[in-house]
Amino acid sequence: MGFTSVRDLDVKGLRVFLRADLNVPLKEGRITDATRIKETLPTLRALLEKGASVVMASHLGRPKGEGFEEAYSARPVAEWLKAEGFDVRLASGVIGGAVEAEAATLKAGQILLLENLRFDKGETKNKPEFAEALAKLAQAYVNDAFGAAHRAHASVSGMVAHFPKDKVAAGFLMEKELTALGRIMHHPEQPLVVIFGGAKVSDKIELIQNFLGRAQAILIGGGMSFTFLKAQGIEIGKSLCEEDKLDLAKDLLLQAQAKGTKLMLPVDHVVAAEFKADAEAAITDDVAVPADKMGLDIGPESVALYSAEIRGAKTLLWNGPMGVFEMSAFASGTLSVAEELAAAVKGGAYVLVGGGDSVAAVNQAGVAAQMSHVSTGGGASLEFLSGLELPGVAALQR
Repeated sequence: MGFTSVRDLDVKGLRVFLRADLNVPLKEGRITDATRIKETLPTLRALLEKGASVVMASHLGRPKGEGFEEAYSARPVAEWLKAEGFDVRLASGVIGGAVEAEAATLKAGQILLLENLRFDKGETKNKPEFAEALAKLAQAYVNDAFGAAHRAHASVSGMVAHFPKDKVAAGFLMEKELTALGRIMHHPEQPLVVIFGGAKVSDKIELIQNFLGRAQAILIGGGMSFTFLKAQGIEIGKSLCEEDKLDLAKDLLLQAQAKGTKLMLPVDHVVAAEFKADAEAAITDDVAVPADKMGLDIGPESVALYSAEIRGAKTLLWNGPMGVFEMSAFASGTLSVAEELAAAVKGGAYVLVGGGDSVAAVNQAGVAAQMSHVSTGGGASLEFLSGLELPGVAALQR
């Protein structure tokens, strides 16, 4: 993959800048879900066990970028780490002389957690002077924040060039994500089948194009399927449709044909007259949606068709639900796909669930733990799988 792993980094006696994703949900100053902190602990512990001290940093929420805001302070994260037994203190700010002095006093095994990086606009604007000021705080750099790797921010990419190449590495979480996503992108065991859902074709253009000619089949569900169906002259009733993307949908269908990838669309739908949890649901007789109805899930025949494709695959990628799975009447298609993917793993296939709603869906189906890899990256995993360069990854590979 062209990057150094934290396991191969010599950090004894060094101060290491650890860019983590500590963007945890808070309620009244308390952490409601510490999953993101827990995921970076193997990297943090490895650095401390190797005899390093750590300057740890992350963004948290969306402060204005005009200085300290109590509601977005990193203090709850520092308190959580302290409660877990770490020798940690919260820095007085993000950069500057006082913070540099605090970092300089660190002994091996100690952690200085910087205040919220986004208290300074230099972070999101990737200002060179801000990146340089961050780099002054340490002698080595480790990025474990895959979820932020698609952002060209100072702590993610800008500051990395200030460190010697042999003192830059990916943390375990970053490494795990890049290895899993790289397996799908660069050397999947064939046949490869990808399943794409969600509301809009426009959100998935690059994603679909990137797998044309690579995947044996692309299975389409969710609201975006209706733009493809309408592009073929099929009646879609009141279903979601991107009218300005009909030509694009036609073009993608032609590209799929030319490149030998089956681009499969639903053949029946679960429909209702309105977008409501208690709306009366019905299954269409065929692919057309009645004029007074909207499609809110794929139907049982589509599930059977897609399941057959899933069963024949050796590598599978899923991004985006098949319908409005948050409403139980329209969850069957999405949950059926989740269960089929769990069965595929049992049968020896490699299954990656990539980002956002698909992660929520495998959790809802109770099969998340059975997947080969569930990417926590959201936007980062989507961009990586679309073939786009991630600034945070490029910086590690310089």
